[in-house]
Amino acid sequence: MNRWRPTPKLMRNSFRFLIVLALIGLGLGGFLWWRAEGPARVRVALPQRGPAVEAVYATGTVEPVRWAKIASTETGRIVTYPAVEGQAVQTGEVLVRLDDVKARAEVRELEVRVDFLQRDLQRYAALIKSNTVSRQAYERVQSDLDQARASLEVARQRLADLTIVAPFDGIVLRKDGEVGEVVKSDDVLLWVGQDRPYWITAEVDEEDVPRVAPGQRTLITADAFPDQVFDGTVAEITPMGDPINKNYRVRVLLPGDSPLLVGMTVESNILVRVHENALLVPESAVVGDAVWVVTQDQARRRPVQTGVYGNGMVEIRSDLAADEPVIIDPPADLSDGAAVRVRSLSP
Repeated sequence: MNRWRPTPKLMRNSFRFLIVLALIGLGLGGFLWWRAEGPARVRVALPQRGPAVEAVYATGTVEPVRWAKIASTETGRIVTYPAVEGQAVQTGEVLVRLDDVKARAEVRELEVRVDFLQRDLQRYAALIKSNTVSRQAYERVQSDLDQARASLEVARQRLADLTIVAPFDGIVLRKDGEVGEVVKSDDVLLWVGQDRPYWITAEVDEEDVPRVAPGQRTLITADAFPDQVFDGTVAEITPMGDPINKNYRVRVLLPGDSPLLVGMTVESNILVRVHENALLVPESAVVGDAVWVVTQDQARRRPVQTGVYGNGMVEIRSDLAADEPVIIDPPADLSDGAAVRVRSLSP
């Protein structure tokens, strides 16, 4: 029986094929090792020149510079309500009238009593000259008259308080309540304020307020105007803070043509320092007090002095050139001098 045996030529070809497979395997293994253990792939960005802005953030509410909440000092039923929202009013103009029938009756009753006691006192004065009445009786009538006069003044003031008038020239910003409604003392019935200028009353943290000063520019945003930024200027800082909330009240004056309306809640950024031509890098490139730069395909740790943080960028004040690419989100195990490959250049 004949058995098949490979020819020498076939054996040589098979041997060469195995060598090629081995080389391919080594190459693939080397590639995979290079991918896993080779130079780290990093993403870099070039520093940029631009304004570095240090700002103090605060929320606040738009208010007239002069305004007042007007409340009743007496309990009563609203009988007339001539005030109209948006209407201009002058000092002393009637805004609300409460029912004053009972108060008028009380005043009239006390006026009658005062008149009677005055005539009675005159009669006692004549009688005391003739020793018909005692000095003590005369003084008792005098005391009753003084008490009646005091009660009359109180009643007259109560009657006057049932008519609520404008405390100064302005406009009616808002009114609450309707004719026929019974209001209690201290119930706010309406707001009156002067039309323009407006300002923002903002609450600034006590740690930030030492950096705030009158005259500083303020950038303002509001939900009602999502694509706009408005200007303002710090006008006042209250000298006494709130020890419970640990903040200070800062008032930011708005220009006369500002579209912001009274009562709107806004966000304010008070600019405490502006460096127009600062060197900026992404915030994610800064690790502690250093950045990683790429030099000749190697990562180099570069200690730097940082400045203002804001909008995802950091101001670099020293030890970095504008043409040195910095590594964004550097790997935690990156070592100084390690080989790296630049994966992409961020704008």
